[in-house]
Amino acid sequence: MTALGARRPQIRARWEDLLRAERVSTPLANPDALVHLLDWTLDEVFRTLSSLPTRRRPLRAFTKGDIDCPCGRNPLLTYFAAGEQAMQESLILSQAEALRLDPIERDAALHELNLALRHIARREIGAFCSLCQLRDGACAESGAVTHAV
Repeated sequence: MTALGARRPQIRARWEDLLRAERVSTPLANPDALVHLLDWTLDEVFRTLSSLPTRRRPLRAFTKGDIDCPCGRNPLLTYFAAGEQAMQESLILSQAEALRLDPIERDAALHELNLALRHIARREIGAFCSLCQLRDGACAESGAVTHAV
């Protein structure tokens, strides 16, 4: 994961590019608003990755039903989907540059990255949804949509 950390500026730039390529569904989903979260989120991902071996409670595996946004308007859905793509691309590029990388280690690194990022996404998307004004009745009326990162 140190190779991934060395690529942090490229990850950040790619994540921002992916955010700017997405359709903006709400004012809070505007890339100019979301790019301010990039450094904090990258810090969280790298902190989580560095603490994985010593965690008392392992990160829970991610399932499709883990992230439920009934109205589909949570700007963090797109934010974390773009981040996952940027981080996976960077990890794959880092791994391609490594000589004689063990396939088991390669797969484990991707699995750990996905667990860490999805753990943070689940937490942050859930927190944002808990504050949503469209929760409960208004979400049901707006045509319930479920998204997964």
